[in-house]
Amino acid sequence: MGDNARLMKEEVEIKLSLPASAHRAFLRHPLLLQAERLAARKLVNVYYDTPDLALHRKGVALRTRRQGRGWLQTVKCAGATSGGLAVRPEWEQPYGGRFDFAGIDDPQLRELLERQRIRSHLEPAFETVFTRRAWRLRPAHGSAILLMLDRGWIEAGGKREALSEIEIELEHGNVDALFDLALALAADLPLRPEILSKAERGYRLRLGTPLKPVKAAPSPLGAAQAPLDAFRAIAAACIAQLQWNALGAGEQDPEFIHQMRVALRRLRSALRTFRPALPAGFEQAVVPPIRDLSRSLGGARDWDVLAAEIVGPAEAAFADNANMAALAKSVGQARRQAHAALQEALASPSHARSLLDFNARLQRAAGTQRGAPAEETLTAFAARRLNRLHRKALALADAAEDTDPASLHALRIGVKRLRYAIEFFAPLYRERETRKALAILAALQDSLGALNDLSRAGPLLTQCMDSDPALREAVALTGGWHGPRHAALRRLTLQGIRRLRTIKRFWKKG
Repeated sequence: MGDNARLMKEEVEIKLSLPASAHRAFLRHPLLLQAERLAARKLVNVYYDTPDLALHRKGVALRTRRQGRGWLQTVKCAGATSGGLAVRPEWEQPYGGRFDFAGIDDPQLRELLERQRIRSHLEPAFETVFTRRAWRLRPAHGSAILLMLDRGWIEAGGKREALSEIEIELEHGNVDALFDLALALAADLPLRPEILSKAERGYRLRLGTPLKPVKAAPSPLGAAQAPLDAFRAIAAACIAQLQWNALGAGEQDPEFIHQMRVALRRLRSALRTFRPALPAGFEQAVVPPIRDLSRSLGGARDWDVLAAEIVGPAEAAFADNANMAALAKSVGQARRQAHAALQEALASPSHARSLLDFNARLQRAAGTQRGAPAEETLTAFAARRLNRLHRKALALADAAEDTDPASLHALRIGVKRLRYAIEFFAPLYRERETRKALAILAALQDSLGALNDLSRAGPLLTQCMDSDPALREAVALTGGWHGPRHAALRRLTLQGIRRLRTIKRFWKKG
């Protein structure tokens, strides 16, 4: 490797958004009194890309930064981000007026950047300008941490967006020290884990990218992983899905809240599936805040479903009925109240602390696997857990009665847990077999879910009636209108149960 080679370093940091109203409280925080204060700097950063944003599509950020009298060239690649913690590969070197990629020690990245059609078309894409106030802390165990407050703006295409965030970067030492500091700050300040980097925010501003609901990503597992490492990868993906959708939780599209709920359901299923491999006390510590948030999400989602899928179609069918319009209005009011309660829960300091705490525990869990034999492969572990979930789902199917909502609800949960587990372990098996099983489980889960929605509609509609005879009539009309649909869903559920019994345990071949 030549003298000009630039070895990659790994940037490990926790990024937290800080409201402008809390700046003064942050600057007075007792932890800063224990820190070494560094010189404040104004940082001007220009991000470059091709006109068609080829680097952005590849997950690469190219930046020049003016600090003092000099400039730096920085190349970053997309990395893992979850619960505020970001781990990204980074290459940094002096910038003398032209880009120099010869020393980047990642051959594929260097080849990408040196392509003629990219290098010759690089131009400014957006810029960030902010003042950075910084402190160095040296907690126990030999760690050194940079604590930085960035205040300024992002500008792209004539549009400007305010920037106010805290970065806690590990200079050297243990990642635990980052979380200890973040949790200490979050105990006193209205901080929130930030999933968007400055570069991602810049590209979104330039493109005018609208927020869109984010579904679960494909399973990241590989057969060589230990069971605990597999859980950590899945849990991080669930938290990321939760955070991405939380960005749009205040939007009108109810799919954001639905996908947040899916993320937590998948996380709960992962906790159960990997229970034998988890460190002692891990599940007991993380479940209570997950359960609390699930209740808030569930409340908002139940009213969304009631309004859009239960009352809405019935109101349209009886368009001239004033009682139906009054019922829809009452449901809408209750729905807004549930959404307001959810927004309050998401904005609470306890929610931010729970995300940080979960990710801290996830980091500390590495190397502490228990229960499962140390030599057990992920494939063997998966077969053992899928066998258990499969037997449970079949037992619940045998016990289910199509006239008993409680037994159908229990079956829905069993089917959901088996489906999510197969999705988690899907990379270990042939795609054709997993796809067939998942199609059967998804169809049954859908029909059972729709039946559950109709079952839950009764108590919710009762809350809206308030002894009003007109509303009672509207509720009766709604129930009658959904009668044929309920019967059709029962038939689909019975068919789905029969198909459930045809799923073969393909995982035994692993």
